[in-house]
Amino acid sequence: MLSCAGADRLQTGMRHAYGKSNGKVARVKIGQEIYSLRVKEKDVIHAKEAFRRCKMKFPGRQRVKVSKLWGFTKFTKAQIDQAREEGKLVNDGINVKILTERGPLSRLGIGS
Repeated sequence: MLSCAGADRLQTGMRHAYGKSNGKVARVKIGQEIYSLRVKEKDVIHAKEAFRRCKMKFPGRQRVKVSKLWGFTKFTKAQIDQAREEGKLVNDGINVKILTERGPLSRLGIGS
């Protein structure tokens, strides 16, 4: 116990100290993505090898999965190629949109 002159409280110092923090953690659910990487098709082999080596640094079991989706979009490469041919592919910041038949008629060239 530590007390000072005229103190009305006592300081307990390191009582019940359980040590220092050992690092940072993240709560990860089963099936949740830990990392996502976007590479060219010719570099997929190298990316898979890098992730294979990386997963040894984490506890538990991880799975390396190559997505069928194009980049970080919700479309496959075939859908994007088809929309590009039809002229329905629109840039939307770092993402893309595929125009549908819905929306204002002026966009479809009908009306004013």
